[in-house]
Amino acid sequence: MKTGFAIVGCGMISRFHAKAIEEIRGAKIVACYDAFTASADRFADEVGCKAYHDLKEMLADPDVDIVTICTPSGAHMDPAVAAAKAGKHVVVEKPLEITLKRCDKIIDACRKNKVQLCTILPSRFSPANQALKAAIDAGRFGRLTLGDTFVKWWRTQEYYDSGGWRGTFAMDGGGAYMNQGIHNVDLLYWFMGEVVEVAAFTDTLAHERIEVEDVGAATVRFANGAVGVLEATTAAWPGLLKKTEIHGTTGSAIVEQDHILKWEFAKKSPKDKTVRAKLMGDGQNTGGAADPSAIDHSGHRDQLKDFIKAIEKGAKPAIDGEEGRKSVELILAIYKSSWTGKVVKLPLKSDPKPPKKN
Repeated sequence: MKTGFAIVGCGMISRFHAKAIEEIRGAKIVACYDAFTASADRFADEVGCKAYHDLKEMLADPDVDIVTICTPSGAHMDPAVAAAKAGKHVVVEKPLEITLKRCDKIIDACRKNKVQLCTILPSRFSPANQALKAAIDAGRFGRLTLGDTFVKWWRTQEYYDSGGWRGTFAMDGGGAYMNQGIHNVDLLYWFMGEVVEVAAFTDTLAHERIEVEDVGAATVRFANGAVGVLEATTAAWPGLLKKTEIHGTTGSAIVEQDHILKWEFAKKSPKDKTVRAKLMGDGQNTGGAADPSAIDHSGHRDQLKDFIKAIEKGAKPAIDGEEGRKSVELILAIYKSSWTGKVVKLPLKSDPKPPKKN
C-alpha cells in the first residue's frame, strides 16, 4: 500500500519534494494544486499525478494521505489548516509560517484534528550534522561555550525581481534570516539549546525594491550560559558555503555545508577516525550559496522518510510543528532587536511588526 502525497504550491521547491518522494519506497505523489492552474497542470505532467484546480476537491481525494505545503512562506497557514481539517497529515516547507500566531494556528489545527505535522528543515539530517549532534549529546564538548553559524550567500537583483512576493514581509516574512539562514538558525538551536536573549543589527545594502534585510549579524545567549553569533546575508558575492562552529571546554568542531572541517576532542574516541575518513573534506555541492536551485534533496528525502515512519508508528516526527516554530521565534527576536535597538528576551510575548518606511 502506497503513501499518497499531494503538493500544494507547484513552484521551484515542489520539484525538490518530488525528487525526494520519488526515492522513498512506498511513497507516491498522487495529486497537486496551485492557485495558478497552469502551474498545477505543468507539475502534474512532469511527475505523473492528478492536477486539481480546487483545493477542497484535492483534500477530499481518498488517495491523499499527506499534504505538502510548498507555497510562499506567508501563504502556508491556510492550506495547512485546511489539510489538517480534512484529516490529512501535513508537511510544511520552511519556515513553518512567518509569525508565531500563524505557526500556532497550524500547530493547533493539526493537534485538534489528530494529524501529524512536520516542518521541513533537512539540514538536521546531514551525516555531518548528525555526527556533531551525537558528539554534543555524548558530552564530548564538555561545557558548551560558543556556538556560531554563518550563511554568507549571494542572490542577484533578478532573483528578488522574479516574483512580486519576493523580498516582502507579507509573503517572505523576512530576508536573509527567514528565507536563507533559517536552516542554520535551526541547527544552532538543535546543537546549543534554547536561546534566552538576542542583540542584532540588520540592513539592506546590496539590493533594491525589497522590504527585507539582505545582511545581518546577531549575538545570542543560550540558556546554558554559552554565547554565539548568527550571521546571514544574500549580499556576499560570489556566495560561500554555510558554516557552523561549536566549541566547548573539551572539544571543537566545524561543519562547512555537509563536510567536517575540524573535529578535535580532549578525550579521543575510536570513532573519530571513521568520522574524519567519511565526513571531512571540501564540499563540492554549493548548497544554494549562489543558486537557489542548486540545493540537494537528500535531506528532504530523509526527513520525509522519518515523517512516514512517525505516522505509521504513531510517534513524534524528528521535526514537528513546535520544533519548526523555534527558528521562527528566534528570527523574529533578531528582527525585533534590530528594529528597536534593544536586547530582546525570549520567549517572545507577541509578534514584532516591521517599522514603517518613510
